[in-house]
Parts: sequence; structure tokens; C-alpha cells
Amino acid sequence: MDFLYVALLFIHLVAWAIVLGGWIATMNKPGLYAGIPHAALTALITGILMVGVAEMGDAQLNHMKIGVKLLVNLVVVVLAFRAKKLGDDAPKGLITSVGALTVLNIAIALFWSGRHF
Repeated sequence: MDFLYVALLFIHLVAWAIVLGGWIATMNKPGLYAGIPHAALTALITGILMVGVAEMGDAQLNHMKIGVKLLVNLVVVVLAFRAKKLGDDAPKGLITSVGALTVLNIAIALFWSGRHF
């Protein structure tokens, strides 16, 4: 189970890196890179799977933190797919929200008390 958890964590972190890196790369351009919504969705799915794997073990989970991160991730996914649908006409505020919420989600993961959750 440890290997599975770490493999999911690796994919999760790479997905968030794609979202954040793609957002930074498009800050001065119209629209959003096409891979960002899919990377955000990948982060969502791997996050849910990580919680499932952790629940099967002996880990003490912080369900409040998991719930907040899930909510923020869902909003990022919705906003990213909306920005992709709008293409170059996507409002700058929508694209900025994707990046800001991504940074917020990373900050929650790192600074909220708890080991991995």
C-alpha cells in the first residue's frame, strides 16, 4: 500500500505542477493551455484515490483539511474547463482564479497541520 500511495502522490504532485506551470506560462497570453483542465482533473482523481488508500491503512486523517482541499480542487477543475471552453475569450479574472486557487491548494497542503492530509 505504501508504494501505491507514493505513486499516487507522485502523479498528484506532477498534475499540480502542470496546472501551476501552465498558468504561469499563460499569465500574459489570452486563454489557458489545453492541458491545465486535464491536469486539474488528474489531481482531483489522484487526491481522492490517495485518501481511499490512506483510509485502508492506519493513518489518522484530517477530514476537515481533505474537505477543504477537495472543494478548492473542484472549483479549480470547473474554472479550468470553463476557461478552456471560452478559449481566448476567457476573462483574465477566470484565469487568475485558476492560478490563485491552485496556489491556495498547495499552501493548504503544506501549511495546514498534519502529515500528508
